[in-house]
Amino acid sequence: MIMNLASIQRTGIWRISPVFTRNKNLGIPYSIQCAVHFRPCIDIHKGKVKQIVGSTLQDSAEKNTLITNFESDKSAAEFADLYKQDELRGGHVIMLGADEASKYGATEALHAYPGGMQVGGGINLENAVHYLEEGASHVIVTSHVFRDGKVVLERLKEFVHIVGKDMLVLDLSCRKKDEKYVIVTDRWQKFSNLCLDEENLAFLASFADEFLVHGVDMEGKRLGIDEELVTLLGRFSPIPVTYAGGVTTMEDLEKIKIAGMGRVDVSVGSALDIFGGDLAYKKVVAWHHEQIKIRRSTTLL
Repeated sequence: MIMNLASIQRTGIWRISPVFTRNKNLGIPYSIQCAVHFRPCIDIHKGKVKQIVGSTLQDSAEKNTLITNFESDKSAAEFADLYKQDELRGGHVIMLGADEASKYGATEALHAYPGGMQVGGGINLENAVHYLEEGASHVIVTSHVFRDGKVVLERLKEFVHIVGKDMLVLDLSCRKKDEKYVIVTDRWQKFSNLCLDEENLAFLASFADEFLVHGVDMEGKRLGIDEELVTLLGRFSPIPVTYAGGVTTMEDLEKIKIAGMGRVDVSVGSALDIFGGDLAYKKVVAWHHEQIKIRRSTTLL
């Protein structure tokens, strides 16, 4: 059963009332400035920087179903240093496994770009502070705040208490089910009972500084973006949100800019030439800096 968090509030389990000002014409919070940024990524699997088809990732090592699009001979730290040199902030380092090699690679990336990248993958109440101390700007959390497909509000509350709302990113990666976008957990293999809609996004924003949303059905397949999902995020997210999944061309970046009404940042992975794709990384970086210039010039008007 797909639930709305408002129904949980009514049960009296725990209640919190998010407050923000909306643009009455569009349903958009005034607090989000209209600008699109490129958020770079570093995905680490068994210590190697890889680009994978997200829907093929499994928890069990016995299930050899992982489809890898690209494996780099460069370290995670080298990619982090590249992003630092190009002044790209707010990207994410994701550990795709719980192995020590992946943890080491993530830590080295954080050391290479202290304060410049977020970290996710296996983040829990016990290790969150450690990664912040190692240089992460934020920790990214999904599965640890779910149990049996349901949001555990007390865990969310604990995360906010331990790391602070301003250092917490909620990964709301989703897949479509029964015409709704439903959050998936546990390496994107399990459907939760929580769909992405205006009310749930507003509620969850009470606990986080940002959202990260992978369109899992598009992730790593280079089939184009999920414009419907981007539109939903641009319309209803009251805090900064980054979309990832399916970006293949420069035109896809412009589609995200339009569909997300200038309010949804974008991550690009497999399509980039630094990850074996055809899309020039330098071109995307130039586009990113152009968006910043446009925003600044608009602000001055």
